[in-house]
Amino acid sequence: MTKAFDRVFLIVLDSVGIGEAPDAEQFGDVGADTLGHIAEKMDGLRLPHLSALGLGNIRSTIKGITPAAQPKAYYGLMQEASNGKDTMTGHWEIMGLYIDQPFITFPDGFPRELIHELEQRSGRKIIGNKPASGTEIIKELGEEHVKTGALIVYTSADSVLQIAAHEDVVPLDELYKICEMARELTKDPKYMVGRVIARPFVGEIGQFERTSNRHDYALKPFGKTVMNTLEEHGLDVIALGKINDIYDGEGVTAAIRTKDNMDGVDQLLKVEDQDFHGLAFLNLVDFDSKYGHRRDPIGYGEALEAFDQRLPQILDKLRANDLLLITADHGNDPTYKGTDHTREFVPLLAYHKGIEQGAEIPTRQTFSDLGATISDNFQVELPEHGTSFLNTIKKE
Repeated sequence: MTKAFDRVFLIVLDSVGIGEAPDAEQFGDVGADTLGHIAEKMDGLRLPHLSALGLGNIRSTIKGITPAAQPKAYYGLMQEASNGKDTMTGHWEIMGLYIDQPFITFPDGFPRELIHELEQRSGRKIIGNKPASGTEIIKELGEEHVKTGALIVYTSADSVLQIAAHEDVVPLDELYKICEMARELTKDPKYMVGRVIARPFVGEIGQFERTSNRHDYALKPFGKTVMNTLEEHGLDVIALGKINDIYDGEGVTAAIRTKDNMDGVDQLLKVEDQDFHGLAFLNLVDFDSKYGHRRDPIGYGEALEAFDQRLPQILDKLRANDLLLITADHGNDPTYKGTDHTREFVPLLAYHKGIEQGAEIPTRQTFSDLGATISDNFQVELPEHGTSFLNTIKKE
């Protein structure tokens, strides 16, 4: 009989894809390979601890990453089933949902009527309104913003409406209220924006710098997630990083903000020291936001190596009845065309201290298998989508 784990730690390495998905052509992503292409640019990735778990056993052709003779974890691939390749679609699918209609993107900027309504409600003019890099657009329009108080609105290849403002020009409380206004406006089905994001920055003209006071305003999940079910059964659901924002607080019993990847690891280590029963769910966003979208393969590779060096601390703090799951939500090949996410397989690693030698987990046809496995572990009703692989990774 499968013994349940008391605590499950789920880490999403945001955008760490591991090669094009079978349906990549439908998304314009033939040849995308986040990990593989980063490894080539780095002349070999140095990820000894992830490799020891079995990363190289998932795929042996990533430069610098070799298969482990005796992998410490169970390992495999997951394929996304939903119609999309964005953060929310990936995460919602992980927690048992299937997203049929993709969120709307705005490659030419937002409709004039939406911008006009936001100007009327906020009492501030809007400048920008185009797809842009967050760091580049504050270089371009930051001076005008500081002089006029106009809001910098921009989007990206994702379904996001981002509002950048200097903290000394638009106080954080006001910026957050304006983002809440934008969130309400963009719930209209004709817009269907996945997230509204507050992007505050500081500094002098020519030396602007974004702060860690970012805040995401997501749509509520379109259905009941595994997190909702866990909460209903009195289990803990601890959201770290942007997890609380991605699910709009649904099913979250405690939320912990993080500043960056390394702070995310720090906060996770603190949670490992706590006594709780349920799920701790961490997203490490820097891979995606700082390096994937900015097409910086070297920075991305160095960030992966930095996480790998912290992994032993995470493993050491695990208790005998803990389960660690590591995966991703989509790809974001920093060597690929444009700045969009890429439709890829994602890696899956499952580790606990009762493993004598890891083995392959058969390829999952939906990310929802993760949510189903977590539900199965805590003996609550399984989500509509997904099949548990708990028996594959069970404790003896």
